[in-house]
Formats: sequence, C-alpha cells, structure tokens
Amino acid sequence: MNRQIVFHGEYFIDFYKKLDLGVKSKFKYVFELIKQVEMVPKKFLAQMTGYEGLFEIRIEYQSNIYRVFCCFDKGKFVVLFNGFQKKTQKTPKKEIEKAMKLKEEYFKQKKMKS
Repeated sequence: MNRQIVFHGEYFIDFYKKLDLGVKSKFKYVFELIKQVEMVPKKFLAQMTGYEGLFEIRIEYQSNIYRVFCCFDKGKFVVLFNGFQKKTQKTPKKEIEKAMKLKEEYFKQKKMKS
C-alpha cells in the first residue's frame, strides 16, 4: 500500500505546530501506518458514523486524545482537514461540521481545477 497524505488548507498544519514533540512523533508514526498498511487498525483510523466519507485519525499520547478529520481521494490520497484535542467523550459537533465543510470545499476546488 502506498498512500499519500495531503493537506487541505492550513487547518491541520496550524494545529500541528502547537503540539509538543512527543505528540508530533506519535502523529508521524500513525501517518506512516496510514501510508503503508492496507488495513489500518480502527484504533488509529476510523470512519465517522453517519458522515459520508469522513474519517478520523486517532492519536493518544500521555492520556490526551487528539483527532484529525480526513477523507480519502481515489484511495491513494488521504486529505487532512481540521485537528483538535478531544476533551470529552463526545466529538464536538462544530468540529465535525467544520470537517464536512472542508471536505466539500476540497472536492469542489478539485473539480474546478480539472
């Protein structure tokens, strides 16, 4: 398996810059898994129930939980959207809505380019 990770806008990058080195290295590890492993364990990558084509990358580090929303584009590209630190059991609705909006925007822009 050889997927590529791409960014839509600066949302993920802005989030990533604020993280400490330990969290960043855990993200790098999970990104390598996503790029190379055919069936990524659900512990690290799971589809969001009820949200068409939206996935979340899951990172746990020192009892902190981080999430990054993403989608697949032609199976080869993993497109990263917004990331956040999860502070409650439930994923904040505004983060999911933001991700869905960014996903829509990504495919709209892609269509305009072709």
